[in-house]
Amino acid sequence: MYQVPTSSVQEHFYSLPFLSINYKMGLRMLLLLTILLVIGSYAQRRGGGRGNRRSKSKMQIGLPVTGKYRDPESDRYYNNNNGAKIITASHFDYEYVLGHKIAFICVARGSPRPHITWFKDGVELFSHLYFHVHEWPMGKDKVKSKLEIDPATQMDAGVYECTADNMYSIDRRSFKTDFSIVFD
Repeated sequence: MYQVPTSSVQEHFYSLPFLSINYKMGLRMLLLLTILLVIGSYAQRRGGGRGNRRSKSKMQIGLPVTGKYRDPESDRYYNNNNGAKIITASHFDYEYVLGHKIAFICVARGSPRPHITWFKDGVELFSHLYFHVHEWPMGKDKVKSKLEIDPATQMDAGVYECTADNMYSIDRRSFKTDFSIVFD
């Protein structure tokens, strides 16, 4: 039997593990990948894909499914007049100019005086060089909080949230921001 002479480079190339798979094994893998792609596209079309799901829960935090509490004591606790309530908040949809200042205001009332926390896209925010939170107590039961970002960048676009809480309740307001580009 006659053998074709091969160089050492060819021998090394054909000895690589991914090239030593035989023809039948390659066909099986191709068939398996095709089946997985078909199943995945079918699940995506019928709404089973991960990106399409919407939250079906429209419940208020702390409110039972029936809308009524089991006993009057629970009703008095959760609907306490001293609970934290946001009484003034900035406009929901805010469009800012890159390089300018973004400012949000939140005023809350409650007894004891509520604590206001700021979030961006669900993550708690803390002050740093370009981001400041100012708070002013107003009387014995109100607090005013102002969030300032200066200068605003593209990364500052998102959903901001002001959360006021005390021992009785939590109240939240959301602010959606997007940037606009101004050409001079």
